[in-house]
Amino acid sequence: MEVKIALLGCGTVGTQVARLIDEQAEDLTARAGATLKIIGIAVRDVAAPRDPSIDRSLLTDDAEAIIAQADIVIELIGGIEPARTYILSAFAHGVSVVTGNKALLAAHGPELYDAAAGADVDLYYEAAVAGAVPVVYGLRESLAGDRITAVLGIVNGTTNYILDEMTTKGLEFEDVLAEAQRLGYAEADPTADVNGHDAAAKCAILASLAFHSRVSAEDVHVHGIRDVTADDIAAATRSGYVVKLIATARRRPQGIEVHVGPTLVPLSHPLASVHGPFNAVVIEAESADRLMFYGRGAGGAPTASAVLSDVVAAASHIVGGGHAPRELIYADLPVLSPSQAISRFQVEVEVDDQVGVLTKVTGVFARHDVSISSVFQDTGHTHSADRPVCRLTVTTHAASQEDLEATIEELNDSTFVAGVNHVIRVEES
Repeated sequence: MEVKIALLGCGTVGTQVARLIDEQAEDLTARAGATLKIIGIAVRDVAAPRDPSIDRSLLTDDAEAIIAQADIVIELIGGIEPARTYILSAFAHGVSVVTGNKALLAAHGPELYDAAAGADVDLYYEAAVAGAVPVVYGLRESLAGDRITAVLGIVNGTTNYILDEMTTKGLEFEDVLAEAQRLGYAEADPTADVNGHDAAAKCAILASLAFHSRVSAEDVHVHGIRDVTADDIAAATRSGYVVKLIATARRRPQGIEVHVGPTLVPLSHPLASVHGPFNAVVIEAESADRLMFYGRGAGGAPTASAVLSDVVAAASHIVGGGHAPRELIYADLPVLSPSQAISRFQVEVEVDDQVGVLTKVTGVFARHDVSISSVFQDTGHTHSADRPVCRLTVTTHAASQEDLEATIEELNDSTFVAGVNHVIRVEES
């Protein structure tokens, strides 16, 4: 039996997918129970230069034509349109789809899930979250018998590389970003990565899977890493932490908490040891306890590996029957507002270097029900107008974002405070 594949997109990942289908044909046939045959590769410019491994006779600018002839469509175009239109067209033709498009799933997931179910076909997206790391499969199938309480992880290799280089070499953000672009770890326009939007889309997908409720990228409170300085990194190191861009989804009694932002991770936490452009996702479950999925989250070959695992599964269902797991939204939990989020925080504040100031500062925290875990005092600094100040690094116990923001507002309005330098989340060990 032959399973016909329409490949949409021939960039870095698409090229690797086409190469691996050709090079590993015998193994893939044995695993899928059918021969996988690419019948066409849709691209915007047929005449553009391509990797020598690409059979140019397969190139076409008519995506709809090859979709109509296919058994499986692999969508690797990225973005919202025309990817959304092509996927819906595939479903209308009764064709299963494999995609790595996290932005599309985060924005239009419900529409696509419903369309796939209505057409009685599969929608696979393992490559959309963490490249070769099989976290989607883990949540949809391996942990289907457990109750997930939290999912948190490093899901953007660009930002992890930048923060790791800042930590190990003491460099500033802009210097490391330039090097990341030179090495190909960061795009020419790194906005989606460093501003946290790429991680937010992945966070929404993970939260939807983990908690059986629909979560979109717009639900995720996002703060990127542009404001992280070498001084912030050094302060974290002195406190026994590393700074990571963490995507977090937690089940709370009131609903789902989702956010992405720079976070202080204790050295004892498994995510603290994730270096360079690698990804890692920690899942906390009631019965399985804590699990970590780790590996390369980007790049042509790793992402192609995830795509092909989905292709083999989809082809197997065509041959032997069955379906991928459908979207399960039975829980329908509400998504909490950012102000309702609960976390530990670290606040660095500059205060007048006077007797009794520490008591005043702790009183502000107490008035807003923010309990203090520890205070580190660094004296001998000078603020503007030669104002002698000391820096207090205050680490809190778990508190609501709303109470913390009220605390910061009062501190900024206090005459004994020269300024609040930064506020950052603190992850539990």
